[in-house]
Amino acid sequence: MADETKEVKLSHAGVPEALFVEDVDAFMKQSENNENVDSVLRKLDEQHSKYKFLELNLLQKRKRLKSQIPDMKSSLDIVRQMKSKQDSSDPIDTHFLLSDQVYAKAKVPPTDRVCLWLGANVMLEYTLDDAESLLSRNHERATQNLSQLEDDLDFLRDQFTTTEVNMARVYNWDVKRRQMSKSLNN
Repeated sequence: MADETKEVKLSHAGVPEALFVEDVDAFMKQSENNENVDSVLRKLDEQHSKYKFLELNLLQKRKRLKSQIPDMKSSLDIVRQMKSKQDSSDPIDTHFLLSDQVYAKAKVPPTDRVCLWLGANVMLEYTLDDAESLLSRNHERATQNLSQLEDDLDFLRDQFTTTEVNMARVYNWDVKRRQMSKSLNN
């Protein structure tokens, strides 16, 4: 059971699990809470803000991955196309992207090498087999990362809900407590 808990915590991008407050009376009597509603609500609100920050980071990662995956797939398709035409003497007629919305027509002669843009102003020459292997590995890894990110976002949404419910329960507990003390004083 301890291994399962450890695995769950590690698989959700280090997102701490929000524990549901089952018994608000017992929760508020804990020594760190000391029946101080303001400090408990402040802690819960801080936890909620941290979850929001994590959500923004995960959404940015997801957006970046969603834009990279189609580029990887098209690069992989191009390398596979070049590989299939490698033994042919006919050049490949194609259009390639020069800049946003600007394409150039080209005839690419059969070759056994291709240059891949790796980013950070780095371009390396690979054989077609090595390029296909690298691109397929990167595409597979990016797809797995996207799937894991979606799971992490779902888990994070659950933590939002749990934290918001806890905040509402603590607030309602305080309202009831004040109403009871008011009715006792009257």
